Amino acid sequence: MKHILSGIFAAAFALSASAVQAQDKPPLKIGGILDMSSLYADITGPGSETAAKMAVEDFGGEVLGRKIEVLAADHQNKADLAANIARDMIDNQGVEMIYDVAASATALAAGEIAKARGKIIMYNGPGSIRLSNEACGPYTIHYVFDTYGQANVTGLAAVKSGLDTWFFLTADYAFGQDLEKDTSAVVTKTGGKVLGSVRHPLNTSDFSSFLLQAQASKAKVIGLANAGGDTVNAIKQSAEFGIMKGGQKVSPLLAFVTDIDSIGLETAQGLLLAEAFYWDMNDETRAFSKRFMERVKRPPTSAQAGVYSSVMHYLKAVKAAGTTDAAAVMKVMKDTPINDFFAHNGKIREDGRMVHDMYLFEVKKPSESKGRWDDYKLLATVPGSEAFQSLEQSRCPLVKK
Repeated sequence: MKHILSGIFAAAFALSASAVQAQDKPPLKIGGILDMSSLYADITGPGSETAAKMAVEDFGGEVLGRKIEVLAADHQNKADLAANIARDMIDNQGVEMIYDVAASATALAAGEIAKARGKIIMYNGPGSIRLSNEACGPYTIHYVFDTYGQANVTGLAAVKSGLDTWFFLTADYAFGQDLEKDTSAVVTKTGGKVLGSVRHPLNTSDFSSFLLQAQASKAKVIGLANAGGDTVNAIKQSAEFGIMKGGQKVSPLLAFVTDIDSIGLETAQGLLLAEAFYWDMNDETRAFSKRFMERVKRPPTSAQAGVYSSVMHYLKAVKAAGTTDAAAVMKVMKDTPINDFFAHNGKIREDGRMVHDMYLFEVKKPSESKGRWDDYKLLATVPGSEAFQSLEQSRCPLVKK
């Protein structure tokens, strides 16, 4: 009995000492720079903050004797504000890693701050291919999707099916411009033609003049090089103009399950779209999504699922490296394959691109859906080596050729 009691006391003392040690050391802070209130709020926003907190909780709440804290701030889709937030998080609040960043222009701005200060930044919501090309850095990771992958998966499938003439409605900032450029390259390379394009301001409520130009082009496909609320509004107004009934296809080059829910299956049915994740793929995705839905009341987008996966990968790397030093942690992250509900055999390359499978989905007809959020049917799984830009094509200065 004495031996048993001494063992219990020793274990209790060890736990108590660990708790005291965690209190003595400063917390490990990770910071999300998110769109909390505008057109990308459903895609990232509070859901991304929740996903990061879920990863921290599942990891155990502390690492290297330090309590883990999750911070979040609203960049309001302003690049200068995103840069200021990144600067404040790193310089004043002691943040070691920045996650998500939500949009491309804001990501490019925040990325420069993180790069200058030698801190890790993991992009989940932004898509611009520049983030793993010209704007790459030794501590940047582009985790979920990018404009090249979206264009490659959606554009290639469309042209091969005979949809070979395109007109683009493009959000007039880094992400939209890159998405139009990358999709145009896929279309022309595959034998199609681009008949024109028109650029619209971010967060547009009235697409009528842009849609009339697209309709007049007689293109078989109107490619939407935008995202979030802009994509939702463009598709809804396309239906009101009778564009789809007139025989033209509308192709959202980046859409999420939350967008399809906002549009409704009656209007969205038949749309082709590329995604990095869908909540109803398998038992693993359903299990995570059920837990997420209990908190957020809707399934996770690919960006939000990617936040959980990337934060967990980061924390495991910190533990394995025995330090938060960016170089040491990045080495572990790049050396360690990613195998979870989000990615199987995912790998972070030297340009920061996390390579994983992408999926081509078709939006279900209302008659095919079993209920809300049952929106997609899988058409194809595209290996990451085929979906994403090759290292040979990379413009990242870190890539040795």
